Amino acid sequence: MASLDSYNEHALLEEISGGSEKAMKELFSIYHARLFHYIAGFIKSDQVAEELVMDVFMKLWVGREMITQIRDLDAFLFRIAHNKSVDFLRAAARDQRLKTLLCHRLETAEEVPADSGLLLLEYEQKIREAIALLPPKRREVYLLSREEELSHEQIAQRLQISRSTVNNHIGEAQRFVRHYLSQHADLAVLLVLFKIV
Repeated sequence: MASLDSYNEHALLEEISGGSEKAMKELFSIYHARLFHYIAGFIKSDQVAEELVMDVFMKLWVGREMITQIRDLDAFLFRIAHNKSVDFLRAAARDQRLKTLLCHRLETAEEVPADSGLLLLEYEQKIREAIALLPPKRREVYLLSREEELSHEQIAQRLQISRSTVNNHIGEAQRFVRHYLSQHADLAVLLVLFKIV
Protein backbone atom coordinates (compact mmCIF):
# COMPACT_ATOMS: atom_id res chain seq x y z
CA MET A 1 0.00 0.00 0.00
CA ALA A 2 1.35 3.42 -0.91
CA SER A 3 1.68 6.10 1.73
CA LEU A 4 2.36 9.81 1.87
CA ASP A 5 4.89 11.76 3.88
CA SER A 6 3.83 15.27 4.91
CA TYR A 7 5.69 16.98 2.04
CA ASN A 8 4.24 14.72 -0.67
CA GLU A 9 0.81 14.91 0.93
CA HIS A 10 0.85 18.71 0.76
CA ALA A 11 2.03 18.65 -2.85
CA LEU A 12 -0.69 16.18 -3.81
CA LEU A 13 -3.35 18.26 -2.08
CA GLU A 14 -2.10 21.36 -3.91
CA GLU A 15 -2.53 19.54 -7.23
CA ILE A 16 -6.03 18.34 -6.29
CA SER A 17 -6.93 21.87 -5.21
CA GLY A 18 -5.93 23.03 -8.69
CA GLY A 19 -8.29 20.47 -10.27
CA SER A 20 -5.85 17.66 -11.12
CA GLU A 21 -7.83 14.48 -11.70
CA LYS A 22 -4.57 12.53 -11.90
CA ALA A 23 -3.65 13.64 -8.37
CA MET A 24 -7.15 12.74 -7.16
CA LYS A 25 -6.82 9.26 -8.65
CA GLU A 26 -3.48 8.86 -6.90
CA LEU A 27 -5.02 9.85 -3.57
CA PHE A 28 -7.89 7.45 -4.23
CA SER A 29 -5.47 4.56 -4.86
CA ILE A 30 -3.63 5.33 -1.61
CA TYR A 31 -6.69 5.50 0.65
CA HIS A 32 -9.38 3.41 -1.05
CA ALA A 33 -8.60 0.04 0.55
CA ARG A 34 -8.21 1.41 4.08
CA LEU A 35 -11.40 3.45 3.92
CA PHE A 36 -13.30 0.54 2.39
CA HIS A 37 -12.23 -1.87 5.16
CA TYR A 38 -13.01 0.72 7.84
CA ILE A 39 -16.52 1.39 6.54
CA ALA A 40 -17.25 -2.28 5.73
CA GLY A 41 -16.28 -3.20 9.29
CA PHE A 42 -18.76 -0.64 10.57
CA ILE A 43 -21.63 -1.13 8.11
CA LYS A 44 -21.12 -4.87 7.49
CA SER A 45 -22.02 -4.54 3.82
CA ASP A 46 -19.38 -4.47 1.08
CA GLN A 47 -21.75 -2.94 -1.45
CA VAL A 48 -22.76 -0.08 0.83
CA ALA A 49 -19.14 0.40 1.93
CA GLU A 50 -18.03 0.81 -1.69
CA GLU A 51 -20.71 3.44 -2.29
CA LEU A 52 -19.77 5.32 0.87
CA VAL A 53 -16.07 5.31 -0.04
CA MET A 54 -17.02 6.92 -3.35
CA ASP A 55 -19.07 9.49 -1.40
CA VAL A 56 -16.02 10.31 0.75
CA PHE A 57 -13.90 11.06 -2.30
CA MET A 58 -16.74 12.92 -4.02
CA LYS A 59 -17.05 15.18 -0.97
CA LEU A 60 -13.31 15.79 -1.07
CA TRP A 61 -13.37 16.57 -4.81
CA VAL A 62 -16.37 18.92 -4.56
CA GLY A 63 -14.64 20.88 -1.78
CA ARG A 64 -11.18 20.68 -3.32
CA GLU A 65 -10.60 24.48 -3.23
CA MET A 66 -10.29 24.23 0.56
CA ILE A 67 -8.33 20.97 0.59
CA THR A 68 -4.94 22.57 1.29
CA GLN A 69 -6.23 23.75 4.67
CA ILE A 70 -6.47 20.15 5.90
CA ARG A 71 -3.84 19.58 8.59
CA ASP A 72 -4.22 15.81 9.03
CA LEU A 73 -5.52 14.19 5.85
CA ASP A 74 -5.72 10.71 7.38
CA ALA A 75 -7.88 11.87 10.28
CA PHE A 76 -9.96 14.06 7.96
CA LEU A 77 -10.80 11.23 5.55
CA PHE A 78 -11.65 8.78 8.30
CA ARG A 79 -13.84 11.38 10.02
CA ILE A 80 -15.78 11.81 6.77
CA ALA A 81 -15.99 8.01 6.43
CA HIS A 82 -17.32 7.73 9.97
CA ASN A 83 -19.90 10.47 9.41
CA LYS A 84 -21.06 8.91 6.14
CA SER A 85 -21.48 5.56 7.92
CA VAL A 86 -23.49 7.12 10.74
CA ASP A 87 -25.66 8.98 8.23
CA PHE A 88 -26.35 5.69 6.45
CA LEU A 89 -27.30 3.97 9.72
CA ARG A 90 -29.63 6.80 10.66
CA ALA A 91 -31.33 6.62 7.28
CA ALA A 92 -31.64 2.84 7.62
CA ALA A 93 -33.17 3.31 11.07
CA ARG A 94 -36.23 4.85 9.41
CA ASP A 95 -36.84 1.59 7.51
CA GLN A 96 -39.08 -0.43 9.84
CA ARG A 97 -38.77 -3.62 7.79
CA LEU A 98 -35.00 -3.51 8.09
CA LYS A 99 -35.16 -2.95 11.84
CA THR A 100 -37.55 -5.89 12.29
CA LEU A 101 -35.30 -8.14 10.20
CA LEU A 102 -32.25 -7.13 12.21
CA CYS A 103 -33.98 -7.76 15.52
CA HIS A 104 -35.04 -11.23 14.37
CA ARG A 105 -31.47 -12.00 13.30
CA LEU A 106 -30.18 -10.79 16.66
CA GLU A 107 -32.40 -13.30 18.42
CA THR A 108 -31.22 -16.20 16.28
CA ALA A 109 -27.54 -15.28 15.85
CA GLU A 110 -25.02 -17.52 17.55
CA GLU A 111 -21.75 -15.74 16.89
CA VAL A 112 -20.76 -12.17 17.73
CA PRO A 113 -17.59 -10.53 16.38
CA ALA A 114 -14.84 -10.51 18.99
CA ASP A 115 -14.47 -6.73 18.88
CA SER A 116 -18.13 -6.02 19.65
CA GLY A 117 -18.02 -6.33 23.44
CA LEU A 118 -19.42 -2.90 24.28
CA LEU A 119 -22.11 -3.20 21.63
CA LEU A 120 -23.06 -6.61 22.95
CA LEU A 121 -23.43 -5.15 26.45
CA GLU A 122 -25.76 -2.47 25.09
CA TYR A 123 -27.74 -5.08 23.17
CA GLU A 124 -28.03 -7.29 26.27
CA GLN A 125 -29.26 -4.29 28.28
CA LYS A 126 -32.08 -3.74 25.77
CA ILE A 127 -32.96 -7.43 25.92
CA ARG A 128 -33.13 -7.26 29.74
CA GLU A 129 -35.37 -4.18 29.53
CA ALA A 130 -37.74 -6.02 27.21
CA ILE A 131 -37.80 -9.16 29.37
CA ALA A 132 -38.54 -7.09 32.49
CA LEU A 133 -41.73 -5.84 30.81
CA LEU A 134 -43.10 -9.34 30.19
CA PRO A 135 -45.93 -10.67 32.41
CA PRO A 136 -44.40 -12.66 35.34
CA LYS A 137 -45.26 -16.18 34.12
CA ARG A 138 -44.23 -15.44 30.54
CA ARG A 139 -40.97 -13.92 31.80
CA GLU A 140 -40.28 -17.01 33.91
CA VAL A 141 -40.89 -19.36 30.96
CA TYR A 142 -38.78 -17.23 28.62
CA LEU A 143 -35.85 -17.06 31.06
CA LEU A 144 -35.93 -20.82 31.66
CA SER A 145 -35.70 -21.30 27.90
CA ARG A 146 -33.16 -18.56 27.18
CA GLU A 147 -30.89 -18.58 30.23
CA GLU A 148 -31.17 -22.12 31.58
CA GLU A 149 -31.60 -23.55 28.07
CA LEU A 150 -34.33 -25.93 29.17
CA SER A 151 -36.42 -27.66 26.53
CA HIS A 152 -40.11 -26.87 26.26
CA GLU A 153 -40.86 -30.25 27.79
CA GLN A 154 -38.55 -29.59 30.75
CA ILE A 155 -40.11 -26.18 31.36
CA ALA A 156 -43.60 -27.69 31.23
CA GLN A 157 -42.62 -30.32 33.81
CA ARG A 158 -40.88 -27.85 36.11
CA LEU A 159 -43.74 -25.33 36.10
CA GLN A 160 -46.48 -27.99 35.88
CA ILE A 161 -48.06 -26.44 32.80
CA SER A 162 -48.79 -27.90 29.39
CA ARG A 163 -46.21 -27.89 26.63
CA SER A 164 -48.56 -25.89 24.41
CA THR A 165 -48.73 -23.21 27.11
CA VAL A 166 -44.93 -23.11 27.15
CA ASN A 167 -44.90 -22.79 23.36
CA ASN A 168 -47.39 -19.92 23.52
CA HIS A 169 -45.46 -18.09 26.24
CA ILE A 170 -42.15 -18.37 24.37
CA GLY A 171 -43.68 -17.37 21.03
CA GLU A 172 -45.39 -14.32 22.53
CA ALA A 173 -42.24 -13.38 24.47
CA GLN A 174 -40.09 -13.57 21.33
CA ARG A 175 -42.55 -11.41 19.41
CA PHE A 176 -42.58 -8.84 22.20
CA VAL A 177 -38.78 -8.77 22.51
CA ARG A 178 -38.38 -8.36 18.73
CA HIS A 179 -40.89 -5.52 18.71
CA TYR A 180 -39.23 -3.84 21.71
CA LEU A 181 -35.82 -4.03 20.04
CA SER A 182 -37.17 -2.62 16.78
CA GLN A 183 -38.49 0.37 18.75
CA HIS A 184 -35.69 0.95 21.25
CA ALA A 185 -32.38 -0.56 20.10
CA ASP A 186 -29.90 1.71 18.34
CA LEU A 187 -29.68 0.47 14.75
CA ALA A 188 -25.95 1.17 14.76
CA VAL A 189 -25.62 -1.49 17.45
CA LEU A 190 -27.67 -3.97 15.45
CA LEU A 191 -25.80 -3.39 12.21
CA VAL A 192 -22.34 -3.52 13.71
CA LEU A 193 -23.09 -6.68 15.65
CA PHE A 194 -24.41 -8.68 12.73
CA LYS A 195 -23.76 -8.72 9.01
CA ILE A 196 -26.97 -8.09 7.10
CA VAL A 197 -25.93 -8.88 3.52
